[in-house]
Amino acid sequence: MNLNSKKPEKRPLYVYYIIAVVIIVLLNVFALPALSERSVKETDYTTFLKAVDRGKVYEATLNSDYIYYTMKVDGNDVYCKTVSVEDQDLVSHLYDAGVSIEGTAPQRQSLLLSLILGYVFPIAIFILLGRWLSKKMMSSMGNGGPGGMMSFGKSNAKVYVKSSTGIKFSDVAGEDEAKELLTEIVDFLHNPEKYREIGASMPKGALLVGPPGTGKTLLAKAVAGEAEVPFFSISGSEFVEMFVGMGAAKVRDLFKQANEKAPCIVFIDEIDTIGKKRDGSGMGGGNDEREQTLNQLLTEMDGFDGSKGVVILAATNRPDSLDPALLRPGRFDRRIPVELPDLQGREEILKVHAKKIKIADTVRFDEIAKAAVGASGAELANIVNEAALRAVRDGRKFATQADFEESIEVVIAGYQKKNRVLSNKEKLIVSYHEVGHALVAAKQTDSAPVHKITIIPRTSGALGYTMQVDEQEHFLMTKEELENKIATFTGGRAAEELIFHSITTGASNDIEQATKIARAMISRYGMSDDFDMVAMENVSNQYLGGDASLTCSFETQTLLDKKVVELVRREHEKATKILTDNIGKLHEIAKYLYEHETITGEEFMKILNEAPVEIENTQEN
Repeated sequence: MNLNSKKPEKRPLYVYYIIAVVIIVLLNVFALPALSERSVKETDYTTFLKAVDRGKVYEATLNSDYIYYTMKVDGNDVYCKTVSVEDQDLVSHLYDAGVSIEGTAPQRQSLLLSLILGYVFPIAIFILLGRWLSKKMMSSMGNGGPGGMMSFGKSNAKVYVKSSTGIKFSDVAGEDEAKELLTEIVDFLHNPEKYREIGASMPKGALLVGPPGTGKTLLAKAVAGEAEVPFFSISGSEFVEMFVGMGAAKVRDLFKQANEKAPCIVFIDEIDTIGKKRDGSGMGGGNDEREQTLNQLLTEMDGFDGSKGVVILAATNRPDSLDPALLRPGRFDRRIPVELPDLQGREEILKVHAKKIKIADTVRFDEIAKAAVGASGAELANIVNEAALRAVRDGRKFATQADFEESIEVVIAGYQKKNRVLSNKEKLIVSYHEVGHALVAAKQTDSAPVHKITIIPRTSGALGYTMQVDEQEHFLMTKEELENKIATFTGGRAAEELIFHSITTGASNDIEQATKIARAMISRYGMSDDFDMVAMENVSNQYLGGDASLTCSFETQTLLDKKVVELVRREHEKATKILTDNIGKLHEIAKYLYEHETITGEEFMKILNEAPVEIENTQEN
């Protein structure tokens, strides 16, 4: 089944408004003067008196503002007006000239015609235009299209219909548990009778939760592809309207369409936009609109008949912000986690995306999956695409293992910054800094092996980095492993202090990461004798970076900060001791890195395990 949306072509609404305005302007510019009964010419008072003296004026009307007069020019009547001035002799002057003063002031046009052309006719144009647009929009909606100006309260859901090919569960890799939970929904849509026989009812809704890029939307489309039923897709933000009540009307219309096309699947992406917890204040139009939309959604999910085969799928990466009424059984009965893929999942995802490009036979996806720890499905797809782009840049017809490894570095640290050239002294400092990280990691028993060391600057701002890759997937971290991580982060600064007797700004990210781990160990993981198993902070938005907030007194916060400093200092001292004990290897490996700019984990371990070589200290170079 291929999911193809049917979107009718439509002309933007503002085009019709522009046409109407142009018509009205043309009427006022050309039609009104042409249809006017008379054209009144304005003259000055001197011209008026000269015309009277010459006997051309035969009719005049005087008032406090203007003098309207009619005169003969080439046998035709010309209607004129001039400003009225204080002239006591004017009446007798006009009488002597034989001018009739009993006439009426000429009007530019009749009042009725002016009213019709200036007001009634433009309004009639807009009414006719509106009726025509209304019929056009209704016809468009009848064909499944959106409503435009007249579609207030109409759902903007994209409707995907069945076809021969499309997204299946086989196109979604690395989420076996989620697919297993969703397979039952597909089976119900295919064979509802066997569930009805036993009296079982299908869950009305399933909520897909997980970090961004893990494939929640793709899973929803795969469910529709496997079930071969219509698929309504809409984002939560599309329910939010400027006018109160419009979002609720869209919800009603969406469920009305779904019931008409049952069995079908309704997918609401980013449902936290309209499903946030209600605060009960009822203040503000925006909140009222969102709450009305949520209330209508709750009502519709209670009201529709689940036996018809209408299944509601929703996705969010902020499940903690959703209203409890939305999550109760009978609405979203199932909460399906779509987490970051594990090692095997990453390998499968890489293979799925690699089918779209040409690759070398020597590519090892297991090695790539190990190096891409923590990557989401979207990031893995980007890694594959970056590898293909790198192969094209190098003039090759297929992507190699080196392309994939470089693409991982691009995703982690950015592209190589070729226009940034370090001075010899800075290059030497960065070499010692990175080797300090690698040497401290290698000399600790519970640290991940070093995979690569480079001092080539990256677009992320890093002047170099050390990549460590675990041989196996880790889901738990011991206290010793976390302490070793902190020591590894401090190894770069320790090398600078030991060799150059000075420090630089290059350790800023290391300091941030070491502090973050140390604080979590004490405040969240209970790895401190002083606080035992007491949580000092809570984490919210776990899928969006995990915002932490302290839940202890100011006195405890001060003590917590002191313990964090002590822990980092202790690991810093440990890193310094490791480097002091292996200073010969520090010089040897730093010199090698300085000359080659990039060394692999195998090269690093080979030099480290060889007999020490006397290397002259090159810090003054």
